[in-house]
Amino acid sequence: MAKELTVEDKLKILYELQQVDSKVDELRILAGELPQEVKDMSDEIEGLKTRLSNIETEIKECETQISDHRVRIENANASISRYKEQQDNVRNNREYDNLSKEIEYQQLDIELSQKKIKNYTAELEQRQLSKETTRKDIEDKTVDLQQKKSELDSILSETKEQTEALMVRSADLEKKVDDRLLSAFKRIRKNAHNGLAVVTVERDSCAGCHAKIPAQRQLDIRLRKKIIVCEFCGRILVDPEIATAIAKKRI
Repeated sequence: MAKELTVEDKLKILYELQQVDSKVDELRILAGELPQEVKDMSDEIEGLKTRLSNIETEIKECETQISDHRVRIENANASISRYKEQQDNVRNNREYDNLSKEIEYQQLDIELSQKKIKNYTAELEQRQLSKETTRKDIEDKTVDLQQKKSELDSILSETKEQTEALMVRSADLEKKVDDRLLSAFKRIRKNAHNGLAVVTVERDSCAGCHAKIPAQRQLDIRLRKKIIVCEFCGRILVDPEIATAIAKKRI
């Protein structure tokens, strides 16, 4: 039958667990904002690629419209030539006038198509300029992304082995803590801005929030007969001797 842990044992385990988890936090902070920067840059490049694809689609549409209107002009000119030949063989003024109206209609259609070609050509030039600018942005940002990834990979490579070893140690320590106490530890740690759930008493104060701790409460902490938390920040308090003992283990 496994020996039941004393409060002192629990406090030592919790403090060591805190030190291990804090070290993991430090290693993660070492990477700084690089992981998020890499993600943001990757997302931005994907957005630029989507934009480039849309621009290329718009370019093809402009080219199609220009080609269609050129064909329309050719067809209109062919119709004008045919109508003019027919005018030479009309039998009355009415037929001649009808053909003249058709010629005029085709000429107006040519003018409209020429205007459309001019507009689409200007739009095409603008889209091609945007295409080159976007392509250049993608190339530049891809270079920057590779540099950021290389920097991040280097940091992660340097800390990976140490982080993994600490994570294993953290998991082992968690197994020694009962579920209720471990849950409380994680909750306090999550709510603490610096991730500290277990702190020492320093200069008669909580090392977490620096609130003054009454002498009787400090005595209770040194006796290690029960789990005591700071009345102001809710962190679990341990005496400095526990911290010294755990520090000798060289976490």
